[in-house]
Amino acid sequence: MEYDCLIIDDEKLLADSTAEYFNLFGVRTAAVYGAGACEDFLQRHRVGLLLLDINLEDGSGFTLCRRLRERSDMPILFISARSSDDDQIMALQIGGDDYIQKPYSLGVLLAKVKAVLKRYGFGREKACYTDSRLSIDFLANQVLVEGTPKKMTMLEFKLLAYLVQNRERVVPKQELFEQVWENKFTGDGTLNVHIRKIREAIEQNPNHPRYILTFWGQGYKFEGSRG
Repeated sequence: MEYDCLIIDDEKLLADSTAEYFNLFGVRTAAVYGAGACEDFLQRHRVGLLLLDINLEDGSGFTLCRRLRERSDMPILFISARSSDDDQIMALQIGGDDYIQKPYSLGVLLAKVKAVLKRYGFGREKACYTDSRLSIDFLANQVLVEGTPKKMTMLEFKLLAYLVQNRERVVPKQELFEQVWENKFTGDGTLNVHIRKIREAIEQNPNHPRYILTFWGQGYKFEGSRG
């Protein structure tokens, strides 16, 4: 699976809340709490950027950065409550791309992460979707239909983005509950309401959708290149 950002921080509550915030704004993010968990995660997933704390439950972020730099040039942004100049110099000398002081503003951090992802071109083929009628910018959280911006709630946009980015397959409802709502107990009724609102925003005829198709008993699929 592909993620835009991986957070490595032994402050679990902070890591989880930051990941949740990023996901809400369309930056696919996961969190782990130690160096070993980070290396295991990177063996199984493609990641565009790391947010790496210096103090980890099983070692040093500096040591982890050195190991990763032996095989990867992905951007690594250090996040730390440590404020000494020596720490900041060390972070940059061993291959870190930036040093961000805790406590940080989630909005400012999100903007920085989006800028770095855009600059490095990670997932560029998935950064937007465009056809003759519909345009979706996943980094800017923007939907245009025939050039006209469409208003959506963040949850509606997140649902649409997930379907578009997985458009090669039918996405099961249970997967949408877990990945979009992050709650496996979300009901069919809630999902149906959101699908309906998205169709009203992007379909020429919401009662006869051409983009978001229902596969009864399975889930939903986004059909691209519709005009």
